[in-house]
This record gives sequence, C-alpha cells and structure tokens, in this order.
Amino acid sequence: MPTPPETSPERELTPVVDAVSTSSNATPAFSPLYQQIKGLILGSLRSGEWKPGEVIPSEIELAARFRVSQGTVRKAIDELAAENLLLRRQGKGTFVATHAEQQVQFRFLRLVPNSGARGSEGPAQRDIVECRRTRASTDVAKALALRSGDTVLQIRRVLGFGGVPVILEDIWLPATPFKGLTAERMASYKGPTYALFETEFNVRMVRAEEKIRAISAADIHAELLGVALGTPLLSVERIAYTYQSEPMELRRGYYRTDTHHYQNDMN
Repeated sequence: MPTPPETSPERELTPVVDAVSTSSNATPAFSPLYQQIKGLILGSLRSGEWKPGEVIPSEIELAARFRVSQGTVRKAIDELAAENLLLRRQGKGTFVATHAEQQVQFRFLRLVPNSGARGSEGPAQRDIVECRRTRASTDVAKALALRSGDTVLQIRRVLGFGGVPVILEDIWLPATPFKGLTAERMASYKGPTYALFETEFNVRMVRAEEKIRAISAADIHAELLGVALGTPLLSVERIAYTYQSEPMELRRGYYRTDTHHYQNDMN
C-alpha cells in the first residue's frame, strides 16, 4: 500500500481557521499559521486561563492542542515574548509576564537619569497627594471610553529619587474595576503600581499610547516638583490598555528634565 502523505501546512491550517472564526458568515483571514496560533494563545491570556506569573503549557503540549508543528508554536511564542506578554526562563519554561518582573517594570517608564541606566536609582519614592472618587470630565470620559459624568478614581502623586521630586502624575481610573483602591493601599504597596493593579484588581496593562510635548511649569507643577515657575517640563499623556484593548488608565505625567531624560529604545 502507498504511504499516506504527510500532513501539509495547508492541512494544519484548517482547525486553526475554524477555531478563530467568530461567526458562520465570517470570511476566514488567511494570515500566517503562527499568527493564528499567536491569536489563540493571546485568547487564553485574555480569558485568564493562565494568570500572570504562571507557566504556560510547553511548546509540545501547545502543538498537540492546536494540531500544528512545534516550530509554529515557537514562532508564535517568540513574538509574544518580544511584546513582553510572555517570558522565557531557561530550563524552567515560558511564563505569563507580570509587572513584578524587573524587565517588565520599566516597560512603560522611559525616564532615565542622566548619570546612570534606567532603574539604577532603585524604586521611586511615592507621595500620594490625593486619591478620590469624582465625575469624569468630557476629555477623561473620552479617553477611558466612559460616559461624561461616570465615576472615576482620580489620583495625584509625586515620584522622587534620592529625596528629589522628579515626576508629578495625575491618574484617572474607571471606578468599578478599581473598587477599594485607596491612597493608603497605594502607599503601602511596595511593588510597581501596574503590579498592584494586576495582582489585587485583576487588571493587566499590556500596551499604551503616549503623547509627548514640552510645557512650562505652572503653579501646581512648580509647587509639587520644587522648581521655579516656567521651568521647562516634559508632559507625557498615556492611555494604557488591557488584553481586550479596553482603556483602563489615563495618566498625565510632568517630568523634570534637569537631571533625567526621556529614552525610547526602538528596534
């Protein structure tokens, strides 16, 4: 009898396309197979099948699950690791990235001291100026995909290094996902703020959009940052998103640039 032909990439594609179709009328998008596997793994991350810090199934197990080659799974995982969503540990496996990890902590922090590398100053000292529930203004509601007047949590804090205030931040969060968040809770948490959101509120920020411009220090900036009125500052507005592309944080930061600079490494 003739030997049955080996499974071809086209034959591998069929179950994956079926798995990602959202309706019977949807036209399958014939993206590369590893991209489809990446989408399925991302779907498991979104659903919470694997929590931050947990190990995910091995490449062999995922290949069997999705009925594709191990190489296809590896390529998908490589991309997710490059995007800081997964973390490979030699000899231990692949883990869901968490903001508690050193290499992830500084993913959204681009401020670097002029005299050292990012993170060389150690953790920032955090002074929570206020943390209160309020109604979303029109611009805040738009940024967070809320209705104007919806309840949000507004936080103002100052971050310093070596006793010197460097960053003033105004943060807005939708109230419902962050029920129970207080100034005391933020002040007592020793890890990164995004790790607090992740571990205690099950909200994981995975990407962000930023707008950067130069401004002059107004009264509130001068007072809280200890600079003269009119001092040049860097204004950074960030909207952070979850796996589901839900905007979960609007953050407006005002950065001193006399001792620090903004650094963005582009590959």
